[in-house]
Order: sequence, then C-alpha cells, then structure tokens
Amino acid sequence: MNTEILGIVAMFIITLLLSIPFGRYIAKVYHGDKTLLDPIFNPIEKLFYRFSGIDHLKEMNWKQHLKTMLIINVVWFLLGMLILMCQGWLPLNPDNNPNMSPDLAFNSTISFVVNCNLQHYSGESGVSYLSQLFLMFLQFVSAGIGLAAAAVLFNALRERATDKLGNFYNYFIKSCTRILLPVALIVAAVLVFNGTPMTFDGKQDMTTLQGDSVQVSTGPVAAFVAIKHVGTNGGGFFGANSAHPFENPNYLTNMVEMIAQMIIPFAMIFALGFYLKRRKLSYMIFGVMTIGFLLLTVPTVMAEMNANPAIHQMGIDTSAGASEGKEVRIGAPASGYWSIATTVISTGSVNSMHDSAMPLSGMMQLLAMMVNCFYGGCGVGILNFYIFIILAVFISGLMVGRTPEFLGKKIEAREMKIAMIVALLHTLLILSGTALSTAFSEYGASTLNNPGFHGFSEILYEFTSSAANNGSGFEGLGDNNPWWNITTGFVLLLSRFLPIIGPLAIAGILAGKKHVPESAGTLKTDTSTFGLMVFAVIFIIAALSFFPALALGPIAEYFSLA
Repeated sequence: MNTEILGIVAMFIITLLLSIPFGRYIAKVYHGDKTLLDPIFNPIEKLFYRFSGIDHLKEMNWKQHLKTMLIINVVWFLLGMLILMCQGWLPLNPDNNPNMSPDLAFNSTISFVVNCNLQHYSGESGVSYLSQLFLMFLQFVSAGIGLAAAAVLFNALRERATDKLGNFYNYFIKSCTRILLPVALIVAAVLVFNGTPMTFDGKQDMTTLQGDSVQVSTGPVAAFVAIKHVGTNGGGFFGANSAHPFENPNYLTNMVEMIAQMIIPFAMIFALGFYLKRRKLSYMIFGVMTIGFLLLTVPTVMAEMNANPAIHQMGIDTSAGASEGKEVRIGAPASGYWSIATTVISTGSVNSMHDSAMPLSGMMQLLAMMVNCFYGGCGVGILNFYIFIILAVFISGLMVGRTPEFLGKKIEAREMKIAMIVALLHTLLILSGTALSTAFSEYGASTLNNPGFHGFSEILYEFTSSAANNGSGFEGLGDNNPWWNITTGFVLLLSRFLPIIGPLAIAGILAGKKHVPESAGTLKTDTSTFGLMVFAVIFIIAALSFFPALALGPIAEYFSLA
C-alpha cells in the first residue's frame, strides 16, 4: 500500500511541477507574446481566418463575447443532432450501429457541447466511428470555449477601465491550437505506444485467457481518450470508460491520464497570476483549492483502502482494499484518488465504478461536484471560483467596515445579485431535479437497480453530475429513457452557460468601472486570511445547501453499513 500511496503523491507533484511553466506559457498565449509554437500555428490560423472571413483583431465587449459563444454552440448542437440521428446511414460505421433516438441524441449532443459528456449510451454499440470523431471534435471545441471564457476574464481583471476585452475567436482558436492540441498529441502518443488502439477497423476476434474467442470493439481510441482528459471532458470511447483496458492499459497510462486531466486546471490558476502580474493571488487561489481537494481525497483513499467491514467480518481477505468495481492493474488507492480528481476537476472519466465505491467515498465524490470550484474544468474552474471571490469580498468588506473591492474595482449591488443567482442556481438544479425524479417514481425512481439510501444517491448523483458538467455516474441507474435524457439535458444547458454568463457579466461590468488605486483601507485579497474567508464561504454555502440531501443518501448508507 505504501507504494500505491507514493504513486498518488507522485501524480500530484508531477502535475504541479509541470503546471507552473505551462501556466506561464498560457499567459503568454493569451497576452499575445511570442511562443515556440508560433511558426507552426500562425500560418494555420491565418489561413483559417482568411477562409472564414473572421476579423480576429476586432475588440469585443463582454456582451459580444457571449453572443459569439452562444451562436457557435447552437451550430454545433444542430450538427451533432443530425449526425447522431442519422449515423446508421452514414459512413465509418463498420459495426452497423443504429441511429440514435431523438431524446438520446438530444442528451448526448448537449452533453458533449457543454463539456460534460454524460453518456446514456455505451460507445461500443451506441455510436459509429463518424459519430465518435464528431464527439471528439466537440471535446476539443467545448474545452476551447471554457478556456476562451477564462481568457476574457483575465483580460477584464487587468488594471484599467475599458469595455474592450479582446476577441473571442482569437482566444478560442489559440486555446484549441496552442494549448489543447499539443498536449493531446503527447498523451495520445503515450497511449498508442502502450497498446491503446488507433484504427478504423471494426470488431476484432480475440482469445481470452480462458481460451474463449470473443469479438472486441476497437477504433480511433487513443486520440479520443487523449482529448477527453486534456480537455476535462471525460466521455468514454467504451462504456467502461478508463476502466477499459484499451482506454487505460496499465499503471503508466493511468498516471499519464491523471496528469493530463489535472494539468490545465492547475496551469490556469498560475496563468492568472502571470497574466495579471499578481502571483500571490494565484498562490492564494491554488492554496484554497488544494486544501479543499485534500479534504475530499484523503478520506476517500482511506475508505477504499480499508474496504467494506461487512466483507471483512465474513473472514474474506480485504488487504487489497475495496475491490468491487476496481481494476487490479490500478488498485483501490489510485482508483479512490482518480474518483475525487475526476469529480473535483469536472472531467467525469472513471477508472473504477463509482457506484461500487464505499458510502463515504460516494459522499466525497458528490461533494466535489456540489462545491464545483476546486480546480474545476478547463477555464470554468476559474470562473466558478471567481463567483466565490466576489461573495467573499462583499461579506469581508461588510464585516470589517471597508468598501468591497477586488483588484481596484468596487463590488456593488448589481454584481452581488448576479453572483448570488449563479451560486444558488447550481443548488436549485441539483435539488429540484432530484426531488422531481424521486416524486414521480414512474419516470425516475422506477429505473433504479438499488433500493433505499443508495438508490436515492444514484438519483442525486445523476443531477449533481449534470449540474457540475461532470458526466460520471452511479451506473445502477437505468438512465436511457426520455425522462432522464430530457431532464438532464436541460440541466446540462443551464448549468453550463449561466455560470459562464454570470462571471463574464460581472467581469465586464467591473472592467468598465474606474480603477481605484490601493490604499490603507483596501481589503487585501491575496493573503492567507482572505483565502480562509473564501474557503469559509464555499463551505457554508455547500453545507447549508446539500447536507440534508447527503443525509438521506450516502450518510445514511454509511451508518447502516457500520
């Protein structure tokens, strides 16, 4: 077990060490400074802009940024619906997978457009290779949208009064070509050399260790898995996601995929410090996020290592930890670590079955998504945390009798109203969806495979994962029906775009205000004291919002097990 713990520590430290120089590079990309990749991508980007007629040098205000973002996503949604509903008639379908039903296509397309990748289908039998390629495209561009939105926020936080916040197309294209693509290529190369398929052939005959001949699905897996992690998407090429040996062949690929999904969320925090030339601010943000991450991770790893006490009482050896739903090549500790990293970062990929996790682990996975601001996904993690900074600044200012200011801009009633709407929306979507699915049992609760406390946790997890743009699930839930497809589809839409619109609206409003120089009365927002205040605000909002629901699910299950 000590070796497995060292593996977890190594994954975190390597990610941290790589993310600091990567954050500096990201800041240079968004600032327009020269980088090593300019000779490669400058000609490609110029060709794209010339072909499309887009003026990438035209400055936009925050409303124009949001308008551009929403129009692009509508186009992708309509194209995705067309491909998924007609995939049975389209090329690159060697396994003859059928067309998707309208409700499943609606859910799947929205899910990939909004960077969630909640999958109510199994990749082997649910989609063609053409559909997989289009979904892989959405994994690039949805992550690029989140990064571009964060870049707009970076620009708005600079110390001047303006409504000109750069060009959305410029930020978006640079996010895809200069940040996502190079890292995805490196990860894909590692996967290919370790046995992950990269082919357009259909099912292949393979012989098992028992000597049985079975047909196993293949496909362009390596490229898909690489961007699913680098872009914090999480959608699996196969139904078992990264628990499948073709998606995650060994412990080395497990480490690489873990680092891949964490590096951009880490790097964006440091990029903010480099971009604004306020590194202490980025250290404060990273410190708060890391404390929250560790408070979720340590109990989960311990719970998975200690295994199920009921099984231990039966005289069965549990020294390997809680083994149900785990892969032997990965182990219980690394699986527990992955389960929190993927829910904190909103990737949603899994290397074990979360439905089989210990009750305490399931609660921590739920809390990671309910808080939804520790590291977070590509770009949106910073946006979500920004809301809590605004709330903490306002509350702190009232407590100490100082004018609420953040980076030289006064926080007033309009910004606070937007921040509170965004903060409460997350809770509303999760709890209202869970309540409706529990109340109308003929649509929601009747699809459960597990009764009692765990069944309630499955419903709660489904809407929490949707609202957090995560995509993982307690898969004891029969979720491929019109009720789940439509309800979670609308939750996906609202929970993706309103939390982007809100922070960018606040940032745009503040950017237009006159900059107020720091004075003796200015509340310092880059100190450990303010960091504790931000953490307290996050904890209080999460505790008040979700403790009753958690008490009905994983907490009750934990005490019943004990």
